[in-house]
Amino acid sequence: MKSDGRAAVVPYICCGDPYADATVDVMLGLAQGGADVIELGVPFSDPMADGPVIQKASERALARGIGTPQVLEAVRAFRGRDAATPVVLMGYANPIEAYDLAHGKGAFVRAAAEAGVDGVLVVDYPPEESIEFSAALKAAGLAPIFLLAPTSTEKRMKQVAEVAAGYVYYVSLKGVTGAGHLDTDAVARAVPRIKEHVKVPVGVGFGIRDAASAKAVAQVSDAVVIGSALVQCLEALPRDQVADGARRFIAGIRSAVDETRKA
Repeated sequence: MKSDGRAAVVPYICCGDPYADATVDVMLGLAQGGADVIELGVPFSDPMADGPVIQKASERALARGIGTPQVLEAVRAFRGRDAATPVVLMGYANPIEAYDLAHGKGAFVRAAAEAGVDGVLVVDYPPEESIEFSAALKAAGLAPIFLLAPTSTEKRMKQVAEVAAGYVYYVSLKGVTGAGHLDTDAVARAVPRIKEHVKVPVGVGFGIRDAASAKAVAQVSDAVVIGSALVQCLEALPRDQVADGARRFIAGIRSAVDETRKA
């Protein structure tokens, strides 16, 4: 991130949505459109940090039989066609713990590394409760990624700084994904405060809905994370258009973000 002076573009999609067999095609479309990192959601029945759009995407994926094994298989298939674009799995503790329960302690981390995953963000694993998990990820060559929020204290930032790798995901709004109004001025004040403690890049998500909001956030952050708006775009498309729809959507975001580094 930011190696060439531009903010990274990090799209989020839920594995298995909008079509069970389209995930790899969508990921390839995102990479072709200029995504620097792809966040791939692991479907879960109670995604408490997600708003209605991503909740419904997760429900649709689960109804199609998409679980952790299918997510890992999608990454493996993507790696057969794109060995370069980093993939971060984003989800909740329950599916990871269920996978380990079924396959043995540490099985998820081993399987993720073997599939070609680059990082893991577990929404409900705070840093102080995931020291062992973070160490296992790092030992396998994977980046543990954590969330920070407008309510995060300096103590929490220091805790995250001790274990985080890859990047930190700053949740720019209180509440759930896809909701609320983005306050770019508040983000501009928050990011330098985070950087006083955290040495990895800071990506900003929640509330980024289009090229204009992505451009505004790119001016004050290292990366722009966009999820709900992309998921909404894709869910409206027929199967034969989702890959190109993903490419075009992210190309528009990419172009807007790049303008901030030229200015």
